[in-house]
Amino acid sequence: MEGIAKAKAEGVYKGRKPSIDVDEVRRLREQEGLGATEIAKHLGIARTSVYRVLNN
Repeated sequence: MEGIAKAKAEGVYKGRKPSIDVDEVRRLREQEGLGATEIAKHLGIARTSVYRVLNN
């Protein structure tokens, strides 16, 4: 716990990097007019993840 606290204080311990490009999902929806299923297939992610991005 002490090591984690020290790493967080130094800005090293940041967690996992995002695996979904939120901007790309929104761009495909707005500019390309693709639905959730097509976006999910295009990006190789789950359709639920697409809905999660679009609803936030």
